[in-house]
This record gives sequence, structure tokens and C-alpha cells, in this order.
Amino acid sequence: MRVVVVGAGLAGLSCARLLHTAGVDVTVLEKSRGPGGRLTTRRRDDWQGDLGAQYFTARDPEFVESVAEWQEAGVAAPWHGRLVRLHGADIRDVADGQRRWVGVPRMSAITRWLASDLDVRPQTRVTGLRRGGAGWQLDTDEGGRLDEVDQVVLAVPPPQAEPLLRPHVPSLAAAARSARMQSCWAAVFRGLEPAPAFDAAFVMEHPLRWVARDGSKPGRGNSGIWVAHGSGGWSDARMVMEPDDVAPELAAALADTLGLSASPEVLSVHRWRYSQCVEPLTDGYLLDTESGLAACGDWCNGDRVEGACLSGQRLARALTASHQSC
Repeated sequence: MRVVVVGAGLAGLSCARLLHTAGVDVTVLEKSRGPGGRLTTRRRDDWQGDLGAQYFTARDPEFVESVAEWQEAGVAAPWHGRLVRLHGADIRDVADGQRRWVGVPRMSAITRWLASDLDVRPQTRVTGLRRGGAGWQLDTDEGGRLDEVDQVVLAVPPPQAEPLLRPHVPSLAAAARSARMQSCWAAVFRGLEPAPAFDAAFVMEHPLRWVARDGSKPGRGNSGIWVAHGSGGWSDARMVMEPDDVAPELAAALADTLGLSASPEVLSVHRWRYSQCVEPLTDGYLLDTESGLAACGDWCNGDRVEGACLSGQRLARALTASHQSC
């Protein structure tokens, strides 16, 4: 069985790694310069900041086992920063008993480790799927093509999966279309004065929804780098704007919510067009065994880092079982 996974985020890599371990011929295509998806980190010579997922929790025993493997490999560690909830001037510690984990020395370390033994082809965008006599044909940008593919896994956001599924399996396309996504503007800052007395905060009823001192996470050198995420509604309203135009608004919002004496320095701004699934599916993954098309991702399985990993792993097991029964 030859499998092509489209998308080198956590779901796609988790699926591909399990297939590879089972002896399946698997290739991963990624439109960006490298693996990561929303487990991504922006880096420069003198700073770094996790722009996407900020941490993850582990509840399901299967995911707990995966996290233990990551920890043993040295690419994940628990984060013990002080987490609060901000509602105007009201600051309350979050005491929910959850252990929060992060990638070490950055979030992208996890996906790079998962990709280390895989055939990952970066900067390769899939532009079309066609059914041929010997399997699927995948058209890629710049005129490329992969032939004789038995199974295609779309590990991409639902608005990107839906048009590829629509001509071939309308039922899967409809499921992808029902998973409504929200956007998010994210930015990296430094120069926060006065420095807050906490390490991260859920921000309530504000243009921002999250702020965190990236340097408080293990492996970051205790730097003064901070990351902020805009709320879904605020970000959606600015999705057509350019990063340079959104940057001062994000800086002003951060200064407002933290009571800073001046706007901080903006180091980087990123637009997550498909950041969070407002209405995630509960199927775990999408699979049509007859056609050989499937999809996975956090949007299929509850919208968490944990859900993304489990979605990819469970799809891989379903594909392996289906192939062995043929």
C-alpha cells in the first residue's frame, strides 16, 4: 500500500509515523518550508516565540503514552509557569489541576522529531486529485505529479480539504464543510514594562484571548519574549488586513490588558487563517475505504493538540486494518 499524507502538522505526522512503523510506504507533502503546522515557532538570531499552539494537556491514555515518548526523546517537558485568568483588573490564578506540556526547546521540536524518519517533501502544494487506472494521481504546484497512490490522507484544515474531496466523495466533503473555523492574529513581543507578575493568562472579554511569556517555558532561557493571540471575533474582523497594519493594534491591545507604560516592541506577526475549529467533528477522522480518501486533524476530533495526534494515529490504525483485511 502506498499512502500520501497531505500536510505535515501533528495529525499528518502522527498518522504517517504510525504507518511507517507498520511498514507502509508513506510520503508526506507539505506546502510550507518544513513540518510543524500550528506547532510552529518563529526564530531569529536573538529571540524565538511559539506562534501557534502554546501548550497541550494529556487526558487520553493513548496520548499520555505519546507524550511520555516525546519526553523520553527530550522534545517535550511540563511547563510550570503561573497561569491566570484576566477579566479587566481582576486577576485570578488558574488552579484546574491540569499538567501543561510544551515542546523543548520550542513547540516545533515535537513535529520535527516526528518527521525525522519520514519522507517529508516541503514546499509541495497539492493542487488537485485525479483517479487513474493504478490509483490516485496528485497534481502539485509547478507541474509536479505523484502517480499510483493507493490512499490519500488530507491532514489539512477543512476549507483546504473540502475542495479536494468534493468531486470524489461528497459525503466527506460535506463533513469537512460543517467544521466551522475561526482565525487568529498572533504576535511576538519584547520590552514589556512593567513586566507582569504571571507567566500566561487567559484574557476574558477583550480583543486578546491569550498572552504568555515564552521565556518562562522550559528550554527558552527565561527570556523576556512574550506571545499574544487575538480573540476569534476580533481576528476574523481583521483577516483581510496586512500584518504591518495589525501589528500596532495588537501592541496597543497588549499594553491595555497588561497595564504597560508604553506599547511593546513587535517582533513578528502571523495570520492564522484557520486557527481554531468552533464546531469540531466527533468522528475522530474521516475515511472512505472504497475511494481511498481520508482526512484527519484536530477539527475531526475535538480541537486540541491531543485531538490532532489521536486523530492521525487512529486513522493510521484504521488504514492498516483495512489493508490487512483485503
